[in-house]
Amino acid sequence: MCVSDHNANDKQSGRKARLKISPSPGLHNALWYYRQVTGGYARVTRNAVLIQLARYLPWMPVKNMLYRQIGMRVAPHASVGLMVMFDIFFPEDVTLGEDCIIGYNSTILCHEFTRHTWRRGPVVIGRDVTIGANCTILPGVVIGDGATVSAMSLVNRDVPPGAFVGGIPIRPLH
Repeated sequence: MCVSDHNANDKQSGRKARLKISPSPGLHNALWYYRQVTGGYARVTRNAVLIQLARYLPWMPVKNMLYRQIGMRVAPHASVGLMVMFDIFFPEDVTLGEDCIIGYNSTILCHEFTRHTWRRGPVVIGRDVTIGANCTILPGVVIGDGATVSAMSLVNRDVPPGAFVGGIPIRPLH
C-alpha cells in the first residue's frame, strides 16, 4: 500500500465511515420526504415536543428522563445546558457519557438533508467531555473521553480522547 492509498483509507474512517448515505426518495429535495425516512409525523412531533420542553427545564434528572423517553442513551450524570437542541428526527442515535457537559444553545445533529441525498449517523459524546456554548456537532461524530470543545465550534470530525479543540471547523488548540 502506498502513502496515498493509506491517506485515502484514513478519509473513509471515522465520521464519514459511520454515515449512512441514501438518495432522496423522490424527485424533490430530500427534506421534502422526511416523514418517509423518519417514522412519520407523530413520532417527529413527539420528539420535537419533548426536546423543546427539556430545552427550558433546569432540572437535570427530569431533562435526562425526557431524553431517554425519545430513545437517547444518557448517562445518569450527563448535564445538558439550557436551550441545547438535539436531533428531532433520530434522537435514538445520540449517546451522552457520564459527567459530560453540553453548553448553552449547542446543536447535536444525527442527520443531514441535501438536494439529492440524506445522511444519518450516530453522535457519541464520551465520559467527562466538555462542550462549550453555541457548538454544532454534525452526524457521525465521536467525541472521545475527557475531550474539550471550545465555545462556538463546528465539530465536523471525530475528537480524540483528551483533546482540546475549537474553531470553525475544529482544529487542535493549545
